Order: sequence, then structure tokens, then C-alpha cells
Amino acid sequence: MTAFWTEPDFDDHELVQLVHDRASGLTAIIALHSTHLGPGAGGTRFWHYPEPKDAIRDVLRLSRGMSYKNAMAGLPMGGGKAVILADKDPSKTPEILSAFGDAVDALDGRYVTAEDVGISEADMVAVSQRTRFVSGLPVSGEDAAGGDPGPFTAMGIYHGIKAAVQHKLGKDSVENVHVAIQGIGSVGGGVARLLAHDGAKLTLSDINEDRAKALASELDGEFAAPDAIMGVQCDVFSPNALGAILDDEGIARLDAPIVAGGANNQLARQGHGQMLADRGILYAPDYVINAGGIISVAMEYLCKKDGTPCDINEVRKRIAQIPGRLEEIWQESDSSGVSSDAVADRMAQKLIGR
Repeated sequence: MTAFWTEPDFDDHELVQLVHDRASGLTAIIALHSTHLGPGAGGTRFWHYPEPKDAIRDVLRLSRGMSYKNAMAGLPMGGGKAVILADKDPSKTPEILSAFGDAVDALDGRYVTAEDVGISEADMVAVSQRTRFVSGLPVSGEDAAGGDPGPFTAMGIYHGIKAAVQHKLGKDSVENVHVAIQGIGSVGGGVARLLAHDGAKLTLSDINEDRAKALASELDGEFAAPDAIMGVQCDVFSPNALGAILDDEGIARLDAPIVAGGANNQLARQGHGQMLADRGILYAPDYVINAGGIISVAMEYLCKKDGTPCDINEVRKRIAQIPGRLEEIWQESDSSGVSSDAVADRMAQKLIGR
């Protein structure tokens, strides 16, 4: 496996740990970027990586993004992430989840995990049998915080898109605003439903084309093939699948004045945020607009740790602050000429003492 410290995405991470358990077949990487504000919090991704270096790059970028995300969300949590390396034909066994739970527990609270791509609530329940440093667990009662963070992520993105439309287009509503959504899983699908309720015009795409066509039909929207969605002429392009799509080619294809979505690490490299700015495209930094899920997960964990009840209204209150943070970033970007991603990075780095 590639030496992680030689990777361009290594950013003085506090810990990068390879976990291998021969008995269960588990191979995973856990990365802690910063614990300056508290324990590193971030989900676990179950994914097939064609090359080991791809897994290292992913976990380094994602854990750094979690440091920034938690800091900008005002949470007393640092940044961490884990990836479980799946086979080409992924098999997620109880033994693998148990072994992973043991690995998290061995860090003695420095890392708190939850759901991410490929991991479900049920998987987190299995992990929780081996460690208490886990969140995103099922809850009883509609007023309790916790459970699947996807709907809370979607809620924050929905608020962020409305803020972007106000800032860039001067519109107080998303009614008849055309939003092209890439990826309509738990997060993207939730965003689509919230926008449809407000009368937005939708174009939907997903690698599962049947799922995208079905939701487009349900919401009276249009379908676009996965290889065409980035070129759709629209008001808002909302990426909600995997990251690194905003590279030279992807940015050149965009025909939208706004990019606002929940995918992590949307910018392929430094400089791509400035490329968006040079084209006059308003960019919502991903780790600011997609913080709704980690707000829910963190509040659930902190309340459980303190033995205090956690009201879902407190989670919603914190998510409703996302547009204000975005507006602060955009105003600074407008006045300074510095791209919005760079403005957000500077703010986050100051908060984590870097």
C-alpha cells in the first residue's frame, strides 16, 4: 500500500491507521486529521477501490473535510473518517463489522464513527455492539435526535440552495428555479423532494437510471443520463453523488450559475474553486452546505455521552444556521475576490488552529 505521508492529500494528519483482521477479512483505514476541537467525528465508507492509493486518497481528503465541516458547523468535534475496503463483489459480513467496531474501540474515543456511503443504520447497530464510540443509531420517537443522517444532510442542502438562489439570482423562492441533481440516493432524493414541494423545476440523474426515472416521474421532473447531467442548462447544478467531479473537464461542461450540493470533495484539486469563480459560478463549499448530517450525528453522540435528552428541534435549529454561514463566505468572497472555497478553508483552518 502506498505510503500515506507521500500523498499530496496528506495534511499533517494526526493518525492514519491501516487495520487488517485476517480472521474476518477486514481491511480498513482510519484517519484522524485533527482533534483540536474534540474527538474526530466522521462516517465509515464501505467501498470498492480499484487501487489501494485510491482508498488512501479518499480517507485523507474526507477526514480533512470533516475537520473543516465540524469546525464550520460550530461543533466540539474534530475530523476523522474511515474506509472499509470492499471486494469487487462486496460482501459485508457480521464478522467484518465486529472487527471494525473493535478497531474503533481501540482508539478509546479519539474517533467517533457513523454511516457513510455503503453503510446503513443496521450496520452501525452491529458496530455499536463492539464500541460505544458510534452514532447514527436508530431512535424511538419523532422528537428524538439521531438515526439516519441522510435526511438531515438533505435538509441543510435544501436551505443552502435557497440561500444560493437568493444571493446569485436575487430570488426569494425556488419556485420555477431549475435544479439539476446528480445522484438521488438518501441525500439527493431528499433534496429533490424538498425542492419539488416548493415548486422547483427538476432534472434528475443517477447511476441507477430506473430509480432516477421513477423519482422524476413522481415529482413531475425530467431525467438526464449520468453522462449528460453536468451539461444540462439550469439555474443550479447540485452534485450529490461521489466527489472530485469539478475538474477541468467537468467545470467546462457546466451550464449553470450556481453549484450547490452535498457530495464530499467536489473540487478535484486546489484551483478548481477559482476556475468556477472565473466563470462567474457561485460555489457553495461542500463541507459547509452538507453539514446537516454531522450536526445530527454529533448532537446524538454528545447528548448520549452526557446522559441528557436531545431534542430534534435543536438539530433543526443548528441546520437552519447553514445559510448564514454560506452568506458570510460569499460576502467575503465578493469583497476580497478570493474564491469561496479558499475563503471557507481559511475560516476553518483558523478554527482548528492551523
